[in-house]
Amino acid sequence: MTRAAMAALSEYRFQMKVDLVLRNALIARHPGLVDIAIRDGLIAEIGSRISCEAVEEEDLEGAFAFPGFVDSHIHLDKACIMERCSICAGTLEEAVRETAKAKAGFSEDDVYKRASALVEKAIMHGTNRMRTFVEIDPRAGMRSFEAIRRVREDYAFAIDIQICAFAQEGLTHEPETEAMLDEALRSGADLIGGCPYTDTDATEHVRRIFALARKHDVDVDFHLDFSLDPAKTDLPGVIEATRKNGYAGRVTIGHVTNLSALDPAALSTVGKKIAEAGIALTVLPATDLFLMGRQYGSNVPRGIAPANALAALGVKTAIATNNVLNPFTPFGDASLARMANLYANVMQLSRDADIELVFDMVGAKAAAVTGFRHDLAVGQPADIVTLDAANPSEIVRSSAPTLAGWKRGRKTFVRPKARLL
Repeated sequence: MTRAAMAALSEYRFQMKVDLVLRNALIARHPGLVDIAIRDGLIAEIGSRISCEAVEEEDLEGAFAFPGFVDSHIHLDKACIMERCSICAGTLEEAVRETAKAKAGFSEDDVYKRASALVEKAIMHGTNRMRTFVEIDPRAGMRSFEAIRRVREDYAFAIDIQICAFAQEGLTHEPETEAMLDEALRSGADLIGGCPYTDTDATEHVRRIFALARKHDVDVDFHLDFSLDPAKTDLPGVIEATRKNGYAGRVTIGHVTNLSALDPAALSTVGKKIAEAGIALTVLPATDLFLMGRQYGSNVPRGIAPANALAALGVKTAIATNNVLNPFTPFGDASLARMANLYANVMQLSRDADIELVFDMVGAKAAAVTGFRHDLAVGQPADIVTLDAANPSEIVRSSAPTLAGWKRGRKTFVRPKARLL
């Protein structure tokens, strides 16, 4: 670059007017501290010591900045109902049964209140993109769906929410559920979710879910193979249906805990089939740890699908929250940093490369699974979250706390760094 060109560029930068400059941030794949200039909700420039005229400046003091966490699988509608349910056996069957009884009494305002409280926690933990399942059936009616639509609208300033119309308790034995799912997809649901293992006819369940997906041209997300028995599986049927319907890249499966029971050779075979079919996988550590292996008196298996091994085989993978404070998971706070830490710990990961992959599975890779954009780059929306850490590996290893967040350049939350007095 000539001196004249450098001078012209310097003059342009000096004259550039922006709304906000975030100074002294650490970002992935960039050495040293950088500034991030924001104008009209978009990132105008990223670089060292940006010269510009800014309405507002903020010094991030070396905090790590990235586009925010992505929760690819959460249930907002049935969160925080512990006081309404009994947990005795701690099994999947009990969780489905107890939640079914509780949701019959859900009102729209009740769901809205509980879901809003959890969304606010998620936002303050750095999540700004989310896919939530909403149960739609004769017991829940459309009440939960209407409540979550309100939540999506009311919190759009801070988080993007996809709504998955979900048949938790089967489909074929309750014809009214199919009609209700159809209505939800006409009324603003973003995709459809199925649960073959709770249906009396799993094959027909899968067929009908795909039929609704094709009718409305939406993606599919299945709860699948929630056991430790590799022989008890609906995965081959989902793979075949994905191919038959031309849905590669549009199907996600969650749980698939029986993959944890496969030896490396068998896992490799199945993982390659999942990858070749273009199916993504979300693992849900908290729920899977709590519900799986109850029949074992000792050496209880972890029951978590090995997402890192499957990613190496070409499967798109993500780690997500799933349930919070209900019979499926009587714990939780919607922190994806904590969930990533839990997964890495339980899966006995230690190398930086493996830990960084885990971070991506609650960030960029989770965004790829759900179809959200996720890029800290010039011209992209200024969706930014900062954490008290130096890099992704540190975030996962220490469950690093968030410090602040911006959505389209607007500050959405702040959690000041703790200080010892």
